[in-house]
Amino acid sequence: MHPDTPHPLTARKSPPLQGIAQVPGDKSISQRALILGALARGETRISGLLESGDVHSTAAALRGFGAELVRQAPGRWLVTGTGVGNWKSPVAPLDFGNSGTGSRLVMGAMATTPVTAVFTGDASLRSRPMARVVEPLLAFGLRYEGQGPKALMPLTLHGSKDAGAQTLAVATASAQVKSALLLAALNAKGTSVISQSSLTRDHTEKMLGAFGARISVRQLDDGEAITLEGPANLAGCAVEVPRDPSSAAFAIVSALIVPGSEITLPGILLNPRRIGLIETLLEMGAEIQISNKRVSGGEEIGDLLVRHSTLNGVTVPAGRAPSLIDEYPVLAVAAAFAHGQTVMLGLEELRVKESDRLNAIIAGLKANGVEASVHGDDLTVHGMDKVPGGGTVTTHMDHRIAMSFLTMGLASQRPVTVDDAGMIATSFPEYQELMRGLGAQFDGAAN
Repeated sequence: MHPDTPHPLTARKSPPLQGIAQVPGDKSISQRALILGALARGETRISGLLESGDVHSTAAALRGFGAELVRQAPGRWLVTGTGVGNWKSPVAPLDFGNSGTGSRLVMGAMATTPVTAVFTGDASLRSRPMARVVEPLLAFGLRYEGQGPKALMPLTLHGSKDAGAQTLAVATASAQVKSALLLAALNAKGTSVISQSSLTRDHTEKMLGAFGARISVRQLDDGEAITLEGPANLAGCAVEVPRDPSSAAFAIVSALIVPGSEITLPGILLNPRRIGLIETLLEMGAEIQISNKRVSGGEEIGDLLVRHSTLNGVTVPAGRAPSLIDEYPVLAVAAAFAHGQTVMLGLEELRVKESDRLNAIIAGLKANGVEASVHGDDLTVHGMDKVPGGGTVTTHMDHRIAMSFLTMGLASQRPVTVDDAGMIATSFPEYQELMRGLGAQFDGAAN
């Protein structure tokens, strides 16, 4: 849970950033490795696991369902699962802290098992809509009681006893919704088909195959269809978690906007559905070199060399949104330092993240003297030769808003303060130490 006492943090103009940025393991893959390990029979050995608040919250919830999860060393975990369909009802409410990914995926994983569980979380998570996940799961026989039409937490879920296979189309461009449906299909009798018109993150599909699920993906004219046969018999396996491109984003943009900077980021996940930020920054003129590409655990990874660059505004198409959905806040900061205007199209999904990120981005930019506007779900940022800074940003308990505007402060004319940096630990507990090691100048401490 996020502490009640806020921890403000200020970033100020820094000298050139130099060195090697060893960012933590990917959060999306870490969450899925724990969940699938808890559903599989036998042992799953995980290395490189991100040990953040969100991941620990998910681990605690999975223990409530009867799985055994043991931390053997930093980043190394042993998960002994129950087998699909063998979870038990937790004796206490499951507190997911700030973990939207963990809570939504676990809802899917329990939806076709006859158990009952109460889901809750911190103030931020309790304000986020769960109807977008639980309503599609009704097709598998799930029942729930929640708070109002948005199905806010606390939320009581009752899994189905005899779920049948379903053919469903994902209505939103959300990997969380798609993944929840796929996890529900694991214990449904027959062949389920889950289709989507947008190509969202595919970590769940890749990992399901590694755990032995009978799964296939077929390309469609406007998306893809995923076929999964149930009930599935998942077997524990070894999972090596690559380094998180969403966490790397803050070091990358910092190096691009702080004059004289040059940093290296080894072992970064380069899944084609996760590199929308890198693609966009390259279009803006960023000097980012990718080397030593390789495949680990079915995922492509590589090493990045990033140098300070002159950036130019671009138009980011709506179709790219799924591949950089978590990186829009820090992309908006990069756009503030670019020549000309940057237009980001189709950002409706940002309104249902840890905060209403679209409004939080606008407020943070304007607080620091940057002109920006929203028209519908499109964001326009007008770049400046010198970003004034000097503002205090309200984070709304959103870790990515906090880190994005701390990034701005490293290159703006005056320091930038975020009202609370304590929640950064939900995804990136090493953030301050890593950035200070590169030369970033912070005042205060988010404990």
